[in-house]
Amino acid sequence: MARHNRDGVGEDQVGFQYGISYQPDWLRHVKVTRTLPSGRQSTKTLFRNPADRRERKPGRRVRTHITCPEQGVDLEVVVHCGGEQVGRVVVSCQVPGADGNGEEILFTLEQGFAPAR
Repeated sequence: MARHNRDGVGEDQVGFQYGISYQPDWLRHVKVTRTLPSGRQSTKTLFRNPADRRERKPGRRVRTHITCPEQGVDLEVVVHCGGEQVGRVVVSCQVPGADGNGEEILFTLEQGFAPAR
């Protein structure tokens, strides 16, 4: 039986704070990719699961919820196939940019735990 989601937090390259609700036996980390004011693209680990291995097999439905009220981000990703088949999910999100135009940021959710003992 899958375990309930856990809550974590993270900060991106420009200082925005994010809340992450994650399935502890599937999600290894969340990375955020965005374009910096210099024009350079940057990827940063937003959140890393503190566990070093899963305790149980992931459930048939794996949910990850990411929020950042400052940017209007409130998204939930649900994987319906058993957490062992999907290794990576990338979500593109539009947020208000510093210049008033929209800015695309990418969230990469990755699994990658060793099997439960």
